Formats: sequence, C-alpha cells, structure tokens
Amino acid sequence: MTELAALPFDAEALLALAARLADEAAALINDIRDNGFETIIKADKSPVTEADKAAERHILAGLRAATPDIPAIGEEEVAGGTFVEPGVTYWLVDPLDGTREFAAGRDDFTVNIGLIHKNRPLLGAMALPAYDQLYTGLVGRGAWRRDVDGLTEITTAPPPEDGLRILASRHYADDPRLKDWLAGRKVAKLGNIGSAAKFARVAEGEADFYPRLGPTMEWDTAAPQAIVEAAGGRVLDESGAPLSYGKPGWFNPPFLCTGRPLENEDRT
Repeated sequence: MTELAALPFDAEALLALAARLADEAAALINDIRDNGFETIIKADKSPVTEADKAAERHILAGLRAATPDIPAIGEEEVAGGTFVEPGVTYWLVDPLDGTREFAAGRDDFTVNIGLIHKNRPLLGAMALPAYDQLYTGLVGRGAWRRDVDGLTEITTAPPPEDGLRILASRHYADDPRLKDWLAGRKVAKLGNIGSAAKFARVAEGEADFYPRLGPTMEWDTAAPQAIVEAAGGRVLDESGAPLSYGKPGWFNPPFLCTGRPLENEDRT
C-alpha cells in the first residue's frame, strides 16, 4: 500500500479537488436532464449525450488547470481520438457512467473521477446526481458518503450469515456466466442496477458482492475501486489479484468487487 506521506503530492488536496469537480459536473448533468437532451450512438455502439460531453469538458478543464503536471484522461476525449500519455500518476474520468440509465430516465448513473498512482487507484470521487450523493475515498485513509444528512464515514460490511447480498449489472442480468458464478454460494438477495452505483452500495455495506463479467473500461472503475478499497473492500481480477491500471486500450478483464473478505473465499 502506498504511504501517503511519501507521495510527491498532497493526496487529500487532490481528493478535495476531485470531489468539487464531481459535484459541479453532477449539477451540470441534472440541469441538462431537466431541460431535455439528445442521445447519440457512438462508433462503438454505446450512447453519448450532451450531459456526458459537458461534464467531461468541465472536469478536464478543472483538473488541467489545478494539476497541470498530472495527465487527465477522459472517456469522451479518448473516443474522439485524443491520446494523453498517462505517466506514473494520472487522472481517469468517466463523466457520466451509466449513460443508458440516464437516457432511459432512470436514476442509477454516476460521475467518476479517479487518480491512478503506479498502476493502482489511490483516490476517487463518485457523484450520484439523481440521489444528491457524493462518495469519496482515499486508500489508506478512509471513505465517506455525503448526502442530505451530512458527511458519514463508510465501511464495507461482513457478509451476513443468511447469505450474500449480490448486485449485478442490469444489462447483464441474464448472462449465464452469472448463474455459473453463483452456483454453490448462499445468496440471500440478488439485485440488478446500472452504473458504478453498485460499487457505492458495496463500499457502504449495503451489498456484499458485485461480480462484473461483461466489458468495462478503466475510467469506469478507477474512482469506485479507490472508494471500495478505502472502505475496506477489494476489486479483484480473475486471478485474484487487485485490478490494475495502464492496460492496453484501457480495457478491464472480468472482475469481482467484494466487501470484507470471506474466510476460504478464493473463487473469483
């Protein structure tokens, strides 16, 4: 684990910056949602809206102005052909994770701003605009949720004796691989929601496992992984190692987001 005092930057100040920009992007997204928007299908068949673009422009401008020495990489810029050399430390931005949810009028979409250091997520801010919630985490220091009730420190929970509370992607609810993964496990509840909101529910102890068997990109997971790990959880690849960053094309393998470790739990 990275020693915060040994870092060549002020991690707490960078977390505050990410939190502020996630908040501001959430407000932009809510304004666009209230006023109506058009959904466009990109070349990779995924949707994009003006909310995605406006939020990313605002976040990247803020990061680059405040931290010019730290590269900032955004989903929509990459989709448009812009290449930014990542370096040892860099920002990964998903300005609107869960665009399908947003475009369909549902509430489970997020703004994700994560900082990667030496191929590992160090800190992250994740806003849930429709819920007026902001989750933040700094690995080695802790994780927090801010909502209408104020600021609360959050931690993952030990799995309940009556079975696991599992969240899966709404768009992969019928994936046969999920049924195979669940075989032999004691499951108390299985729910399906979209976006990185699933990480938040694990981080705050409302769910125990989120198995992700479909494709994701590194900007989808950087901020929420930092929050889960700061809250005491894990995000593991198929080998059981922590999900790492700087992979070719920014593609993630299947992974498993968990709360507190289970004894003898080695199946990923």
